[in-house]
Amino acid sequence: MVEITIDGNKVEVPEGSMVMHAAHKLGLYVPHFCYHKKLSIAANCRMCLVEVEKAPKPMPACATPATNGMVVHTCSEKAVAAQKSVMEFLLINHPLDCPVCDQGGECQLQDLAVGYGASASRYKEEKRVVFHKPMGPLISAEEMPRCIHCTRCVRFGQEIGGIMELGMLHRGEHSEITSFVGRAVESELSGNMIDICPVGALTSKPFRFAARTWELARRRSVSPHDSLGANLVVQVKDHRVLRVVPFENEEVNECWISDRDRFSYTGLYTQDRLAHPMVRDASGQWHEASWSDALQAAVRGISKVCEDHGAEQLGAVGAHTATVEELALLARLTRSLGSDNIDFRLRYNDPGFSHAVPGVPWLGMSIEEFAELDRVLVVGSFLRKDHPLLAQRLRQAAKHGTQIAFIDSSADDPLFPVAARQLVAPTGIPDAIAQVLVAWAKAHQQSVPQALASVQAGEEAEAIAAALAGGEKVAVMLGNMAVSSPQASLIAANAQALAQAMGAKLGFLTPGGNTVGGYLAGAIPQAGGLNAEQMLQGGLKGYIVLHAEPALDSDNGAKAIESLKNAQFAVALTSYFSAAADWADVMLPIAPFTETSGTFVNAEGRAQSFKGTAAPYGDSRPAWKVLRVMGNLLELSGFDDETSESVRDTVLVDGIQERLSNHVVAPVGLGAAAQGLQRVADVPIYRSDALVRRAEPLQETRDSRLPTARMNAATLQGLGLSDGDSVRVRSEQGEVTLTAELDPVVANGAVRISAAFAQTLPLGASFGEISVERA
Repeated sequence: MVEITIDGNKVEVPEGSMVMHAAHKLGLYVPHFCYHKKLSIAANCRMCLVEVEKAPKPMPACATPATNGMVVHTCSEKAVAAQKSVMEFLLINHPLDCPVCDQGGECQLQDLAVGYGASASRYKEEKRVVFHKPMGPLISAEEMPRCIHCTRCVRFGQEIGGIMELGMLHRGEHSEITSFVGRAVESELSGNMIDICPVGALTSKPFRFAARTWELARRRSVSPHDSLGANLVVQVKDHRVLRVVPFENEEVNECWISDRDRFSYTGLYTQDRLAHPMVRDASGQWHEASWSDALQAAVRGISKVCEDHGAEQLGAVGAHTATVEELALLARLTRSLGSDNIDFRLRYNDPGFSHAVPGVPWLGMSIEEFAELDRVLVVGSFLRKDHPLLAQRLRQAAKHGTQIAFIDSSADDPLFPVAARQLVAPTGIPDAIAQVLVAWAKAHQQSVPQALASVQAGEEAEAIAAALAGGEKVAVMLGNMAVSSPQASLIAANAQALAQAMGAKLGFLTPGGNTVGGYLAGAIPQAGGLNAEQMLQGGLKGYIVLHAEPALDSDNGAKAIESLKNAQFAVALTSYFSAAADWADVMLPIAPFTETSGTFVNAEGRAQSFKGTAAPYGDSRPAWKVLRVMGNLLELSGFDDETSESVRDTVLVDGIQERLSNHVVAPVGLGAAAQGLQRVADVPIYRSDALVRRAEPLQETRDSRLPTARMNAATLQGLGLSDGDSVRVRSEQGEVTLTAELDPVVANGAVRISAAFAQTLPLGASFGEISVERA
């Protein structure tokens, strides 16, 4: 530690700290633009010049190392004069457009100009002109003359986003921040560049000219889109959400959010939004109804199914974006009627998974512990797109020596160094884990489970075993694709055996914002009931569907819609008309997360409650209230809760951590051999749930482009195809015509075709054998 004195106050800071860090520890503010606590030091704005005793000139606080006995003055006459000189230079070319700037009212330059700027400029020359830059549908760079070249955006891309999408051209007064020629900014974290820009050079394109910052009410919320549960500030004007920015929480999302969290609000007020209860008449036409009439119709339909066919013919389907309270009441309603057919895991294909993992699958550690791992094996995950902020945590860990290995079916670039990787078709994932276990056992003189005695470890498996050796904090993480697999139980069993052999932890990178919460709420079959896949593929007589859009949210959307259409009665609690219009008999408009109170439990088991941030759209109502009223109309007990908090407290009364368990009871073994081509189905980041799919700016990005049939060169050549050919893809269920695309990172014998698109719906299940031929 070194001791320095700043403005008469003594403080101790670790060796290597800068004067800026010491000032922050004392709570002293030093004016700055280019410095950011999460980014490397650039020292190119010079606004933080301070007086250091015995130094011949003012020094930048952000780049001056603290030394023992150093005496610093941040607001002496010499320091303030230097700071004012820097401000004068910064304002030479800055346009005087504060009245029309979206950054007005929350602009760092504006704030500091009040304290350090002069009332008039000595410079009379023409201000420079910088032409606007095209940066895609999310970031507006229409006013680049405002840029002061702090390079925060450039450093963010390189250091946090992991990809350099912006850079600086030219020198001196000709310097410009720009994207690569003809390229948009496409990182899944790109919107954070808007937040860290200290002036109005980079602004939000969807929010552009929508409101002034002081007109907005700010309310805290939690993201429903992925397992992190990022903390949000939802900004509202006239009862409508106009902007979403991060709420800083160092334990969860730090000061970042993903673009999915930031821009999904643009899907709230689309023409497709269901504003009123709707009832289908005998001729199949939809009509608006009062809440009373619609609820009575729903209750009559549910009761008739139970009377005619028995309660076991009634199924309830939720979604992993529903709150704990909503899923708890859905489960309570279903079980009170006599059915145990309740599930929210629409993409799970292994009916035995709940028995194989009898506890509540979770991350296995806190997010902060996750960021401190030094050896990680990620199995079956499109990590960057499924969990963008957890991927960012690993990116920072990799800079400090963490070794990360992958077993997957498509070697997407995680934008950090990969220590080792085994690329296999989906059915080969259990065997790939077994090979790593055998390689580890061989290298460490351990015994191998009898079921794996015949396994021979390949070079890739040995490389993974070597990469995982030597770590103190080691984990095996199962991703969304792994738990969705028909072999999920076997994958989990083999992964647990590997983790135990290494002395590592087993964790689940859970899908959606409330997977752990759904388990805690009891929204899974417990007494021999059917899971979501069995309900939607086998066909029941009655359905209650909450928040889900079965066509695109379930693993086999085409079959799900067929089952729903053939049911005697189906009621949809949904926010969108098109999500249920072709199969439901009654549609009840419910509020998305911005218009209701509730709780999400993230992958680490952290319960985060929130209130509604905006007025309900049309006649929308919170789903927990709708379910409570349905329970009362059905004359069931246990539906007397007056607040969502009382529902939550009933669910979480026993605590959370005691109920979390990744213990797997299934036996280890080898997977089923596949003969033909296998489908690899990713769910693109902006197709993950109903709200995101209706966010127009996100649908204009490259990540939402129409699906293609992606294969590596060997697979293409074996089929006699070339990149760009029109191909017919067939599965057991149906066929589609797509464009073949050369993708060198797809496993041999596999074809990557994205799910959650209407264009690929006829193919059915995300796993299984397919055939590809020239169209």
